[in-house]
Amino acid sequence: MKDLLPEALQLLEQLVMLESPSFDKPLVDRCGSLVAQRFAAIGGRTEIVPEGKFGDHVIARFGAAGGRPVVLLGHIDTVFSSGETQQRPFRIEGNRATGPGVFDMKSGIVLMWMAMRTLGHEHPVTVLLTSDEEVGSNASRTLIEKEVRNARAVFVLEPSLPGGVLKTARKGVGRFTVKAIGRAAHAGIDPSKGINAIEEIAHQVLTLQKMSGPGSGTTVTVGVVQGGTRSNVVPAEAAVEVDTRMTSMLEAERIANAIRSLKPVLPGSQLEVRGGVSRPPMERNADTVRLFEIARAVAAEIGIDLEEGSTGGASDGNLTSALGVPTLDGLGPVGDGAHAASEYIEIDSLPARAALVRGLIDRTVLGFDGGEPRL
Repeated sequence: MKDLLPEALQLLEQLVMLESPSFDKPLVDRCGSLVAQRFAAIGGRTEIVPEGKFGDHVIARFGAAGGRPVVLLGHIDTVFSSGETQQRPFRIEGNRATGPGVFDMKSGIVLMWMAMRTLGHEHPVTVLLTSDEEVGSNASRTLIEKEVRNARAVFVLEPSLPGGVLKTARKGVGRFTVKAIGRAAHAGIDPSKGINAIEEIAHQVLTLQKMSGPGSGTTVTVGVVQGGTRSNVVPAEAAVEVDTRMTSMLEAERIANAIRSLKPVLPGSQLEVRGGVSRPPMERNADTVRLFEIARAVAAEIGIDLEEGSTGGASDGNLTSALGVPTLDGLGPVGDGAHAASEYIEIDSLPARAALVRGLIDRTVLGFDGGEPRL
């Protein structure tokens, strides 16, 4: 793998400098076009899946058609706005590569390319790269679920946890909007005729914040508050946007039911609740553990002591795991600072992580079919 490093870094620089903000379809499509070309050049049967609002999705298939593939899952879009590379272009300083999206997850795409470049194409492998992961995967969810339903396993090339730790569990995500409806009135002449929607939503904020359960890992966070029109008008409407995170489907159902069951406090006011759980939790289950044991065995052979962990952030691995497909996440390179200006990867981790992915594919195809792996 080390002999591929110069070419891999060239590809990484190209991908980072081809900005791909989630909501900028032309830029995402431009980056996706390069990705498709590079996978086609190493033998992939590439397909561009059109998408109207967001960028087009990219699929590259390897090996004989019709078998149960291993799916390498990732995304092309990033959280940074266009023009960010003018301020922070791709740069190599010692063992670190920096630039917008280098860790989350342009380098994960490069690892897929490295693994498939060196893996014999007799194995059925599907590379699936979506365009809207950073904004909830609403446009790609149906495609993801279709592509993974018959998969042996899904390997998600999202960033690793610090030190290269893999992710065997992720919290689920719920997004809700709670709207309070009151009645407008003149704040000076007849305020008593009004019902203050901001006061009502303030009561609801306190109730929502108390729903967090630190012991269970569930968090409820009111992140946006809106309301009112003018200071001299009793506000008729106010709303909050709420983020929820949970470790299990039981907690997801409990918290969703609790939010939907909110009751108004002020006489005459009303509440409207919209939203739900957008990504179910990726729970640590027997299949995930077996995949991790395969990964740990492969890593040991190349001199890496691999560990597992969990995170509060969600990925498309949440969706595939919830379908019952064995899923292992966080296979991207070693680095840190996802979504931040401090984002970086450790360059010398690229060959080892690519070898890990290649070994995982090889052993999964040969020895993992939802039962005990043959290591």
